[in-house]
Amino acid sequence: MEPESGITPPRNPSQLSWVNLSRNLLLAYQSLGVVYGDLSTSPLYVYSSAFTGRLRDQENEEAIFGAFSLIFWTFTLIPLLKYVVLVLSADDNGEGGTFALYSLLCRHAKFSLLPNQQAADEELSAYKYGHSSPSVGSSPLKRFLERHKKLRTVLLVVVLFGACMVIGDGVLTPAISVLSSVSGLQVTENKLTDGELLLLACVILVGLFALQHFGTHKVAVMFAPIVIIWLFSIFSVGLYNIIHWNPRIVIAMSPHYIIKYFRETGKNGWISLGGILLCITGTEAMFADLGHFTALSIRLAFAFVVYPCLVVQYMGQAAFLSKNLDCLPNSFYDSIPDPVFWPVFIIATLAAIVGSQAIITATFSIVKQCHSLGCFPRVKVVHTSRQIYGQIYIPEINWMLMILTLAITIGFQDTTLIGNAYGIACMSVMFITTFLMALIIIFVWQKSIFLAAIFLVFFLSIEGVYLSSAFIKVPQGGWVPLVLSSIFMLVMYIWHYGTRKKYNFDLHNKVSLKWLLGLGPSLGIVRVPGIGLIYSELATGVPAIFSHFVTNLPAFHKVLVFICVKSVPVPYVSPEERFLIGRVCPRPYRMYRCIVRYGYKDIQRDDGDFENQLIQSIAEFIQMEAVEPQFSSSESSLDGRMAVISTRNVQSNTSLIISVEEDTGLSSLIQSSKSLTLQSLRSVFDEDNSVRRRQVRFQLPPSPGMDPAVREELMDLIQAKEAGVAYIMGHSYVKARRSSSFLKRFVIDILYSFLRKNCRGPAVALNIPHISLIEVGMIYYV
Repeated sequence: MEPESGITPPRNPSQLSWVNLSRNLLLAYQSLGVVYGDLSTSPLYVYSSAFTGRLRDQENEEAIFGAFSLIFWTFTLIPLLKYVVLVLSADDNGEGGTFALYSLLCRHAKFSLLPNQQAADEELSAYKYGHSSPSVGSSPLKRFLERHKKLRTVLLVVVLFGACMVIGDGVLTPAISVLSSVSGLQVTENKLTDGELLLLACVILVGLFALQHFGTHKVAVMFAPIVIIWLFSIFSVGLYNIIHWNPRIVIAMSPHYIIKYFRETGKNGWISLGGILLCITGTEAMFADLGHFTALSIRLAFAFVVYPCLVVQYMGQAAFLSKNLDCLPNSFYDSIPDPVFWPVFIIATLAAIVGSQAIITATFSIVKQCHSLGCFPRVKVVHTSRQIYGQIYIPEINWMLMILTLAITIGFQDTTLIGNAYGIACMSVMFITTFLMALIIIFVWQKSIFLAAIFLVFFLSIEGVYLSSAFIKVPQGGWVPLVLSSIFMLVMYIWHYGTRKKYNFDLHNKVSLKWLLGLGPSLGIVRVPGIGLIYSELATGVPAIFSHFVTNLPAFHKVLVFICVKSVPVPYVSPEERFLIGRVCPRPYRMYRCIVRYGYKDIQRDDGDFENQLIQSIAEFIQMEAVEPQFSSSESSLDGRMAVISTRNVQSNTSLIISVEEDTGLSSLIQSSKSLTLQSLRSVFDEDNSVRRRQVRFQLPPSPGMDPAVREELMDLIQAKEAGVAYIMGHSYVKARRSSSFLKRFVIDILYSFLRKNCRGPAVALNIPHISLIEVGMIYYV
């Protein structure tokens, strides 16, 4: 926006670049506390996890050199080359993670399985992101994948499996990080017993999960300094150990030592890769947490701070171990010089808590995104920060994670066993990211299949070797993420299956518009004053709940609005594009449709202003329709074209005059055709619940040139709003048909029914006031 004087100040490119750089440096500083907590605490347990089992018989200086060379090149190729250079470029409007990749693929090729997608969704500003020119090379492959629904289903299952592995990370990371950090107390003079150490770890874990409801932003200021002090500490200790114990360790950066390592250790060296891969656990957070920062800030933090500090620490630990082979079980704490042991121990414990905090928050985001895809039961989502959008807290998931984490900590009591499980979870997520990135290179970046194949073969060959080594340890703790993922996948599949069956029932039992038009504008019943908001998952057509209602009750509201709240495959939908308004029947029927669109990272906030925004949007649509005939419904298109109505533009428009006043609901009851009994009931409800209601009055502006039919329709809308708003929802009971197989009846009648009964109701999830809610019972035979 230009200044009021009308003079645009000259822009200095160097000044702009400095502002941009300083902003990215600040974000890079902040990212250290959120993104790198998990990755930076890996030195606590990598060497001790690698040198276990039969490899203990081959502990010598050459083996230590080879292990460090493996760590160095693994750390260079996967976090630095794959993620920092390549994967961070595959963002979705600044968002990262598995769902961002899936969302990009759904938009550039028709891979989406969400049933209620419309052509209007493709007009969203966030939808057209990345390359839009057609690619000749990928078109046959694209058509092949789009034709086969089973392949699209496999793609969704792969994405959900990656999401389940991230949830598994949320269970394993706090367990291994906290247990590894407190294990330092076993190398002190006054050693703690295993039971005392376990009790201390459990107390820290309970405190960690109990503080989650405050939100990450409450302690975010502390996080970055803790991780910076931790990185500086391990860098200094590593540098001291290199100089003091074995400066020759520098030559181990040569890949020649990897060849020697495998030549001497053979199969045992391959098995040890399950411990080596723990050096890159937490790498996925660089991409998953991209939405809170920028790609440049994360790259700066990793390349100039995290990477050199961790490489020097691993090198220093190897230098110490090469001269102290008997210290392998507690390699990290034994390598710390005595004068600085306690400061490093304290900061290690704090850094472990920070790393755990980041993955728990990421788990909340994953669950929220799964719900947006219709693949997770409805849960309570609390937005914990007004400043940082997207930071959420889910109570049910938090306490579930706490119970599982405590069970694993108490059950295993050994970081090596937990590390076996942790390695499988982390490497599985990276494996899936590599697979999705190959598809991104073809369909989104529109490069040749040959380049995608090179990327796929190169990184899958590296990660495949690590994953195969990790799977060898399934009997020694590696079964945990597989079992957890299977349980969460089962829940997701059952919920997705039942939801799709219910949606298909609605789709095939829509009310015929011919039947509706045959009833006439009065619908053949009494039209009572007020607005009826009919909630349905259908984006087009009239839901069966409507006919079920009118055939059982002899009255309906004068103004009807069919509302569909749906998710679209973009991270965020701007307020200007959230509402789609259209007309269902000809003007005298006073029936409208409103589609409210949310992205997979959007949060539906209860700002209490939905009704007023809806009325303003419909009023704007009525006036737009009169001016622009293409939006009007003709006899041939009774469910007419929908228009995007910007709520911000509406508020600045003069379609309606708005007056706002605050009261408690007692002083200014709306005088309308409602009975005094209903008014008194509402006032008692407001008084009991201490509700401060914002009374909004609408009036027509004095506009002599307004079309009389438009004025009459707007007056009907205003009067209906003053008479009151009722929310009408279906209270559905989903049952399998009698002819269904035993498995289908078991899944629908028992498992899906159990999930529906124990998750949050749709009215609660949509923040619908109970005093205005009407539920219509329906049985769905699917």
